Formats: sequence, C-alpha cells, structure tokens
Amino acid sequence: MGSGELAALGTAVCWTVTVISFEAAGRRVGSLPVNIMRLAAGFVLLSIYTTLTRGLPLPVDAGTSRWFWLGLSGLVGFVAGDLFLFRAFVLIGSRISMVIYALVPPVTALAGRVFLNESLSPGHWLGILVTVSGIGMVIVVRESSRVRLAHPAGGILLALGGTVGQAAGLVLSKYGMGDYDPFAANQIRLIAALAVFALALPLSGLRRRLREAAGNGTAMRMVGLGSFFGPFLGVSLSLVAVRLIRVGIASTIMAMVPVFIMVPEKFIMGRRVRIPELAGALLAVAGVAIVTL
Repeated sequence: MGSGELAALGTAVCWTVTVISFEAAGRRVGSLPVNIMRLAAGFVLLSIYTTLTRGLPLPVDAGTSRWFWLGLSGLVGFVAGDLFLFRAFVLIGSRISMVIYALVPPVTALAGRVFLNESLSPGHWLGILVTVSGIGMVIVVRESSRVRLAHPAGGILLALGGTVGQAAGLVLSKYGMGDYDPFAANQIRLIAALAVFALALPLSGLRRRLREAAGNGTAMRMVGLGSFFGPFLGVSLSLVAVRLIRVGIASTIMAMVPVFIMVPEKFIMGRRVRIPELAGALLAVAGVAIVTL
C-alpha cells in the first residue's frame, strides 16, 4: 500500500471515531448544532496547524480559482452532504448510515470519469459492484414472499443524500486543490461552509439552539473528539489521499467505516448486529480489497 492508500485508510479510522461521537452528540442536542460546532472547532484546529507548519493561519496564498472550487466543495460536502448524513445518524444510526455511505465510491468514480477524465479498470468496477451488493444486503430485508426496507425510508434517503454530497465534494476538492497544501485546502472548504451557517444564524432560532447545545457538557466533549478526528484530521487525510491516488480508489478505501464501526457499536454501545448486516459490510470490504489490488 502506498502513501495515498494509507492516507485513505487513516481517513476511514478517523471517520469511525467521528461518526460515533457525532451520533452521540446529535441525539442529545440535534444534528444541526453539532454540524456547525464541529466545523468551527475543526477550523480552529486547522488554523493552529497551518500556522505551525506553513507560517500562515489562513490560506491567503491560494488563488481565486482555488478559492472558488474548494469553497464550492465545502458547500456541497460540509453544508448539504453532512447535514443530510448527520440527520441520518439520528434516524437510523451511524453504522447503517455509513454502510449506505459506502456508495460514495461508485458515485465518485462516475463523477471522476466524467469531470476528471479518470479511468477505472474492469477489476475496479468489479470491486465497486461487490461493494454496492453488500450495501443492498444491509438496507433490504426479505420477509416470506416480499422484500422491504430494513430501516426507515427517510433515514436511508438522507444517508443517500449525504453520499451524493460527499462524492461531489471529493471531486470538486481534487479539481480545485491541484498541488496545493491539503490542510490549507480544507481550511477554504470550512470557511465557505461556516460563512453559510453564519448567514443562517438569525433564522429558525438557530442561535438559541447553539447556546443550549453549548451548555450540554457531554455533547460538547463528543463534539470536541469528533472535530479532531473529523474536520481536522480525517478530512485533511482524505484530501491527501485524493491528491495522491485516483479519487474513485481513495473513496472506496474510505468506505471501510461500516466494518470498523461494528466493534465499538457491539461492545461499547451494546447494539445488536444482524447477520445480513455483518455479511453485507464484509462484502463491501471485499469490494474495497478488489479495488485496491
């Protein structure tokens, strides 16, 4: 495994920690306040890091084109995609949401093919097909002569919306980043997302909800933990990965979160894992292995 693949694998580990943390916080104070606060915390951490490593607290050396494409990536990924995904965490749980989220690879690969002219071999497409098949085993259950969704349709649709947002965000990030520093690129994405939320503060009692959330100590600890492993370290590693390797390959490795998350869900959160869910997650990992051969 090369540096790009290791960065993608590190992303999956980081996101395992962050999705569990944000699910716990979201159940206490709501998904929208958690999303805003983790972006703000991630931006502070990134600013400290880039000050130490680049001597620049803000990405003032990025050109207009980078600001546009990376900013657009932040709006699509952090605002739209993550809002959907965080709400799905509350409705159907982080593990099921992240299994559906494993659809990011085929969506990203198709977008990379169309917009970045990236090609994938037949073996890569086979791996993606296996991954999609595994996801199908998780979200669909067969009862006697009929087939139904194993989880609420609203939660599944929200997770799918998060999937599309993440895939589009990755493609836009790779296009806009080029050879620019991934951590500084992530700062631009966060700035764009935070600007949108700042404009929305006067609406729908959002300021009050943020104050109430800030007063919940347990939720704040979970937000802090998730922010370090999510917007700061995890997302930055994902940008390192997409800069070094093909975006479809990187996103497939990142899709291993549903398997990693089973251990803490079973032994820490005490949740039951159905056999089809376990088999589907393992099949999704088999698809990841095929893609990375």
